[in-house]
Amino acid sequence: MGDHYFTNRPNVEHELRTIRVTLRGFDLTFWTDAGVFSKGGVDFGSQLLIETMEIPEGAKVLDVGCGYGPIGITAALLAGSGQVTMVDVNERAVELATKNIEQNVAPGAQAIISDRFEKLNGEKFDRILTNPPIRAGKEVVHSIFEGSVEHLTENGELWVVIQKKQGAPSAKKKLEELFEDVEDMARDAGFRIFRCQGICRK
Repeated sequence: MGDHYFTNRPNVEHELRTIRVTLRGFDLTFWTDAGVFSKGGVDFGSQLLIETMEIPEGAKVLDVGCGYGPIGITAALLAGSGQVTMVDVNERAVELATKNIEQNVAPGAQAIISDRFEKLNGEKFDRILTNPPIRAGKEVVHSIFEGSVEHLTENGELWVVIQKKQGAPSAKKKLEELFEDVEDMARDAGFRIFRCQGICRK
């Protein structure tokens, strides 16, 4: 099996290009490349999460598996004076995300190379956003859900997009083990958006 986007250093040849898209009323331009998720344009699941997520002014936000940055950068623009940390295991994705933060003038955002929560040193966030890497397997996806519990503030929220045919029912079951309130915020074209609040205290 060849490279996929959940790889630290993709070895596929570069295909650097730009795409333009309007998200939450912002006209954005993103650099993309081979070896990163959805290189040809912002995927439908990410767009649905972006259009649904609720990001308060001043919020501290984490985007797990940021790719080249559309979710995190939009969150940074919505958060205004807030701070957004974007993490990805894929070095090429993080390089692109950093370039796109500058391209789209989102000074409250930063992108770092991290395998999920590895480099976050227990930092806590008001919002955690993820379009999880399904191809990496259920264990990785569920570890993102579990790690979110440790990195949310007391009233923080986890927002997840997942496709029904790629495990939305089992994902929701796992989320309901971790959170007191798991709400379906949107459904479209087989995708579901879950908002998770209230960490279960066992």
